Amino acid sequence: MADFGKNLHRDMVSQLHNFAAVGDAAKLKELLSHSPSLINAAGDNGWTALMCDRSIVNKSWQTALDIAKFWGYKHIANLLANVKGGQTPNFLSNKVKEYENYFGLTLLDRRTDKRTDSKWLSKKQSHPTTVYILFSNLSPLVTLSGGTESSQQSEVKLCRLYHKDVEQCMNQTEESTLIFLGVELQFHMNLLAACNGRVLQEDEEDGLVAWFALSVDSASAEKFKQKHEDCYFLQPPMPALLQLPEKEAGIVAQARSVLAWHSRYRFCPTCGSATKIEEGGYKKTCLKEECPSLQGVHNTSYPRVDPVVIMQVIHPDGNHCLLGRQKRFPPGMFTCLAGFVEPGETIEDAVRREVEEEVGVKVGHVQYVSCQPWPMPSSLMFGCLAVAVSTEIKVDKNEIEDARWFSREQVVEVLIKGNQRSFFVPPSRAIAHQLIKHWIGMNANL
Repeated sequence: MADFGKNLHRDMVSQLHNFAAVGDAAKLKELLSHSPSLINAAGDNGWTALMCDRSIVNKSWQTALDIAKFWGYKHIANLLANVKGGQTPNFLSNKVKEYENYFGLTLLDRRTDKRTDSKWLSKKQSHPTTVYILFSNLSPLVTLSGGTESSQQSEVKLCRLYHKDVEQCMNQTEESTLIFLGVELQFHMNLLAACNGRVLQEDEEDGLVAWFALSVDSASAEKFKQKHEDCYFLQPPMPALLQLPEKEAGIVAQARSVLAWHSRYRFCPTCGSATKIEEGGYKKTCLKEECPSLQGVHNTSYPRVDPVVIMQVIHPDGNHCLLGRQKRFPPGMFTCLAGFVEPGETIEDAVRREVEEEVGVKVGHVQYVSCQPWPMPSSLMFGCLAVAVSTEIKVDKNEIEDARWFSREQVVEVLIKGNQRSFFVPPSRAIAHQLIKHWIGMNANL
């Protein structure tokens, strides 16, 4: 009798999962009305039917609806997406995690409304609390701070200068470029004043501490290094910029990208004439009165951002991922495939095209995960997961040096256990690392 009971229970669980797989809501309700405990029962493969609860998320903050959409199970996705009774869909609930990648965090509010307020900008430039960060050849001036209680290692931080430090340079050189970055959050100024036991002065009543980026020529940069012996220009940009604290890295990403635009587009891209800088450094206006760029809105007048897709390609079995390497990489390093989005192309199509071009693997479903600004010089990387529908690798040697399928166990050894004898992946501050980690956090059989 015991065996009969076990077999009956197994059959009922199998039926439950089959009904769920085809999205037969009527039969699901009928079966569960007789045996409600089946909702938590696991089948032989370890799966349960908990996907019926739309509020449940896994370790990667994915709901059953997310998983069904990702793997292309449209009938299940349609069933789960049928939210009744005015419930808030899971993708709008407070349980959804928004990824925060390096270069994406900042201390500042950009306050774009202040860019056209020339009087306010002029006043803030000479204000004693205004912070300046200095750049030379797109490298920021940094300093080393002492170790913390948890770490004895010195930390690389931006060298924060003030108007008295940069005033002479701003007045003497024509090659300097000044960019308004934004203001510290309101509470920073108020907290600073409270800690010092004073009331904000009349000229501080807006409570805004402005930040500017100033790019100087090599001669001026050398003078700064001599005057500030504890500071130096951080280079080469990679991997040196990854040493900065996360929120300072976001400021550098903003400043470096805009300054790179100014250094690369010194003349009007439309007619080749000289330009003047406006709107706090975020617009170039052609000085030739009849230039077409002065009529209407032209993207040649504003900083450019280059869209890039970077994708973690997943094997059809769900237990392997595709990683590649370029010749310039350190020996043994493999990472996600990546490429620029072409004009008139969607993110999804760019993923499919780049993967097929580089390794000959065809991709089906594509799911966006998160993005990362990448100031080298001004890219925005769209991180995606992509499901392969073919597995044979044909490397285009003009694109990359090598590409391989790596098992989940191999990646776990490298990423979690730190065993890097066979290969290694980019550091945690790279979006590629986070995409690989995201895949590891997914159930192997999803």
